[in-house]
Amino acid sequence: MHTVLIIEDEPDIRRFLRLALEGEGCRAVEASNLTQGLELARDGSADLVVLDLGLPDGDGMDFIRVWRNHSASPLIVLSARSLETDKVMALDAGADDYLAKPFGVAELLARVRALLRRGERLDSVEARIFSFGEVNIDLARHEVTRAGEAVHLTPREYHLLATLIAQRGRVLTQRQLLAEVWGPGYASCGHYLRVYVGRLRHKLESNPTRPRHLLTELGVGYRFEA
Repeated sequence: MHTVLIIEDEPDIRRFLRLALEGEGCRAVEASNLTQGLELARDGSADLVVLDLGLPDGDGMDFIRVWRNHSASPLIVLSARSLETDKVMALDAGADDYLAKPFGVAELLARVRALLRRGERLDSVEARIFSFGEVNIDLARHEVTRAGEAVHLTPREYHLLATLIAQRGRVLTQRQLLAEVWGPGYASCGHYLRVYVGRLRHKLESNPTRPRHLLTELGVGYRFEA
């Protein structure tokens, strides 16, 4: 049974979310403000977080930053803020998906299922330490080194790399990668992938212009080879 942490100050919305998630077979844990949400997050039991940004004692963006410092479990933002800049800020801070209120329960649950499936795939990677070339990745701690030197990856870069590693040897289409890493609403944003794969190659490949591990499948997508 997956545990979902709901951080939402509106009691009716919290109850609605709890019932919907319990109908999916999840265990729901509720917090009504930022402080309570941070306290519940510390025990590390949440497999997924559903977060409202407009909380009475702080901004949900602060929760995202704290969460990403110690957990790779997915996080979905539900917010009345619908401006593109708000969405970009939340996603860049480490949110995995963003739904503007009002939202449909069927769409929300579909996104929850997709993110939980992704988490299961990443957890199924056999070794805690994964290596290729001069690169070592501590999958439990999300630490990356190259030739013994620490490599800083943004949350989005790490998620993309981990997704490719979890499906290593398999060609993943642009649409699949965009849906997994950015969310279902980004299926047509192929330029995001080109930029982020380029960043990963620059940081991890010995020759970024002739990559050996982060490979392009022309007209299709990308493939990771160890």
